[in-house]
Amino acid sequence: MLRLSLARRAPRWIPRLPSRTVRLRLTLLYSGLFLVSGSVLLVATYLIFRANSGVDLIVPNGSHATPEALRQVEEMYARSVARNSHRLHEDLIQSGIAFGVMAVVSVVLGWLVAGRVLRPLRAMTATTRQISERNLDERLALSGPSDELKDLADTIDGLLARLQKHVAEQQRFAANASHELRTPLSLTQALLDVARKDRNRDNGELVDRLHEVNTRAIDLTEALLLLSRAGQRSFALEQVDLSLMAEEATETLLPLAEKHRVTIETSGDAAPTLGSEALLLQLTTNLVNNAIVHNLPEDGSVWVTTKVQPHGVVLSVENSGDELTPQLVSTLVEPFQRGTQRIHTDHAGVGLGLAIVRSITQAHDGTLILTPRPAGGLSVTVQLPYAPMHTGTPRSDKTARTDGVPASDRQRGRP
Repeated sequence: MLRLSLARRAPRWIPRLPSRTVRLRLTLLYSGLFLVSGSVLLVATYLIFRANSGVDLIVPNGSHATPEALRQVEEMYARSVARNSHRLHEDLIQSGIAFGVMAVVSVVLGWLVAGRVLRPLRAMTATTRQISERNLDERLALSGPSDELKDLADTIDGLLARLQKHVAEQQRFAANASHELRTPLSLTQALLDVARKDRNRDNGELVDRLHEVNTRAIDLTEALLLLSRAGQRSFALEQVDLSLMAEEATETLLPLAEKHRVTIETSGDAAPTLGSEALLLQLTTNLVNNAIVHNLPEDGSVWVTTKVQPHGVVLSVENSGDELTPQLVSTLVEPFQRGTQRIHTDHAGVGLGLAIVRSITQAHDGTLILTPRPAGGLSVTVQLPYAPMHTGTPRSDKTARTDGVPASDRQRGRP
């Protein structure tokens, strides 16, 4: 059996109550305050007038007072009391009527005042409804005094600016990722077409080229997955020493540094922080790798430094190289952006190294600063929150191996 709602059961001639908007609530609030304060004032005024407007009784001198005179005095007093009570009653009625009229006026004025106060809010709502992904450049730009509504409009404008920047970055990332992924797929397709047309050709070179292209596609896919993982902050916090990360990254990339005739110097003290050891190792490896491959053709240098500052721990990676402009440096953290032209060499990478570094840094509540070196090259500084080592915490074999070796003045690379 279907149950009809009260709205359907109600006759059509019964007017519906207006929706409980902010304007209606403000109007009821203004009117309620007026009714309460007006009622208290009316009752207090009536009691004061009633207490101070009594009738005095005048009695004649007892030697000349007769029963008839006393009766007349009593009648006059009764009539005076009646007239005074009637006058107070009429004044109370007139005051009540005036109060009722003013109550209606207060409702109307409250409605108008609430509408005036909420007019900027309605304008903000209308503008916000019109904003979509196609016109994220629009802003509320609310004018007027610096009040709560102005602060709210400025906050929404700031949110829209950040959203516009994020959407633009995502669009560029999607376009660049599609371009980068299309390149190895197109090469694979071309190589397969050549092999299909020329079946008598030696496939050894073809297999090598396909393996190279497939390796690049795998590296790009893994870099995209790592970038997504870092942005989601889906990792457990553990004690990590950035100086040990620098040691391991330097040892891992030592063959690459020798190949490019680059000298790596590491120095600094223990720099403990909280985070993911795997991600922070990837961050350090990307920075050192980037410093090696984007260096001078020969006799290049890389300086890796860790230190503790009052506001956190710092990992600094500097490298020699070509002179870079601040405008170019500001774009290097964007995905698939490189300091040189977009061409693939044997060490070009997939163009996500610094983008991954920025994502990992942000996931660890850190700060990434890129500045061009005056003598050429790049200086990258990663600042992370400081987390002192707990006393008695078991240390890994990797930590114990470097305990007796001072972190300063260590040099690796080309002899």
